Amino acid sequence: MIRVLRAGAYTTVQDRGRRGWQRDGVPVGGAMDDAALRLANALVNNPPNAAVLEATLRGPTLAFEVDSYVAITGADMDARIDDRRLATWWAAPIRAGQTLTLDMSRAGCRSYIAIQGGIDVPVVLGSRSTYVRAALGGLDGRALKRGDMLSVMSPGAEGPSLSRGIDIRHLDLQREVVRMIDGPHLERLDRTSRRALFSAPFAMRPESDRMGLRLAGPRLILASGDEPLSAGVAVGSVQLPPSGDPIVLMADRQTIGGYPRLGDVATVDLPILAQMRPGESIRFEQVGAAEAEVLYLAREHEMERIELFLR
Repeated sequence: MIRVLRAGAYTTVQDRGRRGWQRDGVPVGGAMDDAALRLANALVNNPPNAAVLEATLRGPTLAFEVDSYVAITGADMDARIDDRRLATWWAAPIRAGQTLTLDMSRAGCRSYIAIQGGIDVPVVLGSRSTYVRAALGGLDGRALKRGDMLSVMSPGAEGPSLSRGIDIRHLDLQREVVRMIDGPHLERLDRTSRRALFSAPFAMRPESDRMGLRLAGPRLILASGDEPLSAGVAVGSVQLPPSGDPIVLMADRQTIGGYPRLGDVATVDLPILAQMRPGESIRFEQVGAAEAEVLYLAREHEMERIELFLR
């Protein structure tokens, strides 16, 4: 068992999401930064979809009552096992009686804490991930709070006995330019707005959350066109509400939307958005669907290479 001594700003149990239920109005959910989750699990020899903890902006303090093996990926929250620093993108043994502490984020927004075996919570609609808006999954469908007890599943494979880490430089996870595939309503923007969309910076607003990132920048204006019919949306869809400030839909997005869709962020750049903090800015860059697919396959090849190396 693991005791939550401090819950952090917003810490939830997440895996890779509940797929196959969008037709019934249930979002996929899961980790905001799928790459960070997968690599955290790989570092502790877990399956890629094992449940981990996703901490936002400030992490939790966890007291371990069993020997285990832990990994930290994503945001740098100055993780420590007792007084010993645990670097981001590294894993290390932790003993019963020791405490894992994550503090305020020094870079990035979301940190992933993988524990050997994976967090043991009930499977709901095929996933252990937490969807707080519907109180679904995770630990009672909510964020962690002080005093919670977390169970860990029995490891399916023997964990390493020494600390180890990975080099993420080849994964291109730290960029300020986000590539976007043209959407069905991009042509409706007036000329000035379209030029601004692909040249001006857009900053993340504080009210952003796991459902979507609200961006502040030049006000985008539609030149013409009726309000579109509601249609299915995907993670990374860039919508334009009447305010003129775009919204990028993220893990807990709704399954359909009626706002004009300007485009879809390339899958390889979704981790960049997941790690943005309020006030930080990105720029959009047009990319074709074929190029986005090539980028995705190259990233998957590199991810699989790392996972195979760690196994």
